[in-house]
Amino acid sequence: MKNLMSLAPEIAVVATGLIILLIGVFMSPRTKNVLGYLATLGILAALALTIESFGTEATMFSGTLSIDALSQFFKLVFLAVSLIVSVAAIKYNENSDHTEEFYTLVLFATFGMMVVASANDLILLFCAFELASLATYALAGFEKQNPRSLEGAMKYFIIGSVSAALMLFGISFVYGATGTTSIPEIAANSALLTQNPIGLVAVVLLIAGFGFKMALVPFHMWAPDTYQGSPSVVSALLAAGSKKMGFVAAFRVFIVALAALQPDWQLAFTILAVVTMTFGNVVAVAQTSVKRMLAYSSLAQAGYIAMAFVVMTPMALTGGIFYALAHAFMKGGAFIVAGAVVWMVTTQRTGNLEVPDHLDSFRGLGKTMPFAALSMTIFVFALAGIPPTAGFMAKFVLFSSTIQAGMTWLAVVAILNSALSLFYYARLVKYMYFLPPEGKKIGMPLPFAAALLFAVAGVLAMGFWPEPFMQWAMEAAKVLI
Repeated sequence: MKNLMSLAPEIAVVATGLIILLIGVFMSPRTKNVLGYLATLGILAALALTIESFGTEATMFSGTLSIDALSQFFKLVFLAVSLIVSVAAIKYNENSDHTEEFYTLVLFATFGMMVVASANDLILLFCAFELASLATYALAGFEKQNPRSLEGAMKYFIIGSVSAALMLFGISFVYGATGTTSIPEIAANSALLTQNPIGLVAVVLLIAGFGFKMALVPFHMWAPDTYQGSPSVVSALLAAGSKKMGFVAAFRVFIVALAALQPDWQLAFTILAVVTMTFGNVVAVAQTSVKRMLAYSSLAQAGYIAMAFVVMTPMALTGGIFYALAHAFMKGGAFIVAGAVVWMVTTQRTGNLEVPDHLDSFRGLGKTMPFAALSMTIFVFALAGIPPTAGFMAKFVLFSSTIQAGMTWLAVVAILNSALSLFYYARLVKYMYFLPPEGKKIGMPLPFAAALLFAVAGVLAMGFWPEPFMQWAMEAAKVLI
């Protein structure tokens, strides 16, 4: 019973999803608006249960599931993102006939991510990955009348299927060499992987499989089109939540299970981190679509987090884990602002309706939608690492740990990339505050405002008062060391 209570957050999320699906069938589109509030309550309950149980440890189902500080921390990340998305989606799904389907998919995707965070066996890890992925494939193509949405969903599905195949192939090689799929047992028998060339093949395949989930270059091809084409609330879930699922799984698989092969995968992650952060920032400079710019910016942020695999000190791992939570608030909030602007453009019928998230749609946003402009300014400055925000604290810990480990060159590359990112973030701020608006002032819908308020509070709280969050990240990092 005690072990079952450790799964209370997951049970709350699944139960809420099933209840919404069952009662939504019998409701009219107008009354379905209440389902968004029900989903939000379910996520809040799961979030409260996760915070309350932080620090507890348990293993269950023959050791395939492990509840520890690492899994609890990333559950906070996934639930925080899911909360932002569910609140904002109350407006997105207003009077929609498919509200129950949307929220069920969001909750099942969140459940899959939470199981990935706790998975202590490669087969369970893969199954949870696919549960979350299948739900997000459908969400990415939720706007069936939007060609961009369908194109992005199709690319996401095809490349995601290839990624799943590569991951499963890599898992089969690990099983063939060690005779087990249990992560602790693989770690205990890791000498068998070093003695066999099959171990190197497994590392290559697993890096490719996880590289897709983390959107590391060159496994990023799906991300820009999918993030731009998906509904903005779904883009927030993908960029701020689904990507972190790849990181927590990679932390367990590479740092714990494949520790004996560290020289091989560490070199690969060094190259991937440098290429990803540089490519993401350079290409983001040329973008005129804000959602596409945020997509390439998200690649760069993934490159920063990947530095934790390169440095591998306790402080670097703490910084990478802390960065994952900071990025969830920063990037999730930024995509919600983009969604609010898209709603404004389509409502007022102003600007480029073909590309409603074009930079021109953000002209004078400080006058037409002041809170959205202020929120976006906080988010992009946090992404650039400007104090006193969560982004600054995360980069400070991660970059300083890199210098302390003697990898000054890597820290210099990351700092230069952060400086480059400030250019396109500042350009967006210029459009919002220093160019005349195209439309008239419009009130922001309450769901968007509430979601942004939560995201802004997270970004500023982690910047002004980082100690408790840093302590949680340190406890999570200890699981890996």
